[in-house]
Amino acid sequence: MGCFGCFATEADEDLKPSKANCNPSDEASGTGADAKRKVAPDVANGYAHSFTFKDLLAATGYFNKANFIGEGGFGKVYKGKINGQMVAVKQLAQDGVQGSNEFLVEVLMLTMLNHKNLVSLVGFCAQGDERLLVYEYMPFGSLEGHLFDVPVGKQPLDWNTRVRIAVGVAEGLSYLHNVADPPIIYRDMKAANILLAEDFSPKLSDFGLAKVGPVGDRTHVSTRVMGTYGYCAPDYVVSGKLTVKSDIYSFGVLLLELITGRRIYDASRPKPEQNLLAWSRPFLHDKRKFHLLVDPALHGRYPASALNQLVVISIMCLQDQPHVRPIIADVVIGLNHVASQPYVSERPSVSMSSPAYSGSPQYVGTPSRRRGGRRTAQHA
Repeated sequence: MGCFGCFATEADEDLKPSKANCNPSDEASGTGADAKRKVAPDVANGYAHSFTFKDLLAATGYFNKANFIGEGGFGKVYKGKINGQMVAVKQLAQDGVQGSNEFLVEVLMLTMLNHKNLVSLVGFCAQGDERLLVYEYMPFGSLEGHLFDVPVGKQPLDWNTRVRIAVGVAEGLSYLHNVADPPIIYRDMKAANILLAEDFSPKLSDFGLAKVGPVGDRTHVSTRVMGTYGYCAPDYVVSGKLTVKSDIYSFGVLLLELITGRRIYDASRPKPEQNLLAWSRPFLHDKRKFHLLVDPALHGRYPASALNQLVVISIMCLQDQPHVRPIIADVVIGLNHVASQPYVSERPSVSMSSPAYSGSPQYVGTPSRRRGGRRTAQHA
C-alpha cells in the first residue's frame, strides 16, 4: 500500500471541501481547468471496473431527469442499471467545487477498502473530460433524509434504529482507523454521507476528503482545514493538525444529531437554537437534564438508562482536547452496550401469523414500510 500512501499525501494538498470549509475564510484552490483533468484512465485498473461514458449513458437513460436522485459538491447523481444491478452514478461537474484529486482519492480508497459499513464502488469512468463514479445503489438514501425535517405523516426513525445506525457507523470508522493499513482518516463524517440499505444498516460514503493517517513516529498529518462546518474538531480547525481523533469529534456530533433529531446548524430555528452544540451545552452538563435533549418525535419511547449512556459517549467524543477523546474501538464497545438495552414497547405484540394480524409487516426496530415511503439514495 506504499504507493497509495505516497499518492494520498501529495494529492491532499489540492483537495477541496465537499460543501463547506470548517474555516469559512479558507479559499479552495485549484478549481481551474488546469487542475481538473489530471486523472489517467488506468489509475485503478485491476481494482474497479472501468466503464466507458457510453456504458453510463445507457445505464442512466442518457442521464434522464427521471433518474436524478441528488446533487452535491461533486456533481449530479443518477440511478441506473448495469448488467441487471441497480447502481448510483455520480458525474463530476465541469465547474464543480470538487475536482479530479477528489475523484482519484475516492477511487483509490474504495478499491482498497472493503467493509460492510463502507459503500461499495462498482467502477468508474475517466474517458476524455468525463469523470464518473459508480456505486452500489442504496434504496433508502441518506441518514439526513430520515432524521431531519421529517414531514407530517412520515414515521421518524425509532430509538432502536438510531442506535443500530450509530453502531454501524462506528464499526465502519473502526475499520478505517484500526484495520486499514495505513490507517485512514475519514474527515467528512456527516448525516448526508451516511447511506442506508433497506434494513437501515448504514454505510459511509464520499471518501473524496479522506486522508492517510500518521504512521511511525508521526502524531498527526498537517493539512489544509476542510470538511463540513460544525463537524470539524476545534483542534483541527485551529492548528490544521489532523488525527484519527478528529473523526471521533465528528462522530460525537453525529451522535448528538441522532439523539436530538436536530442538525448541527439550522438557520430555520430561533437564534439561540441554531447551533446544536451551543443549544445542547446546558443539558450536557447536567445528567438530570439529558432527557431534554431527546428528539420529541420519539414521544418518550426510549430506555432511560441507555439514553444516559449514549449521551455520555457523545460527550466523551466531543471533548475539546483530542487526547481526552476515546479511541473508536472503545466507542464501539460502549455503543454495543447501549444496543444491548433496546426499547421494548409495553404494548403486547401481535404475531404476523395470528388471525388478529392484518396489514403490512412492521419491522422490529425500524420504521414501518408504507406505500410510497421508500426513499432514493443521495450519494452526492
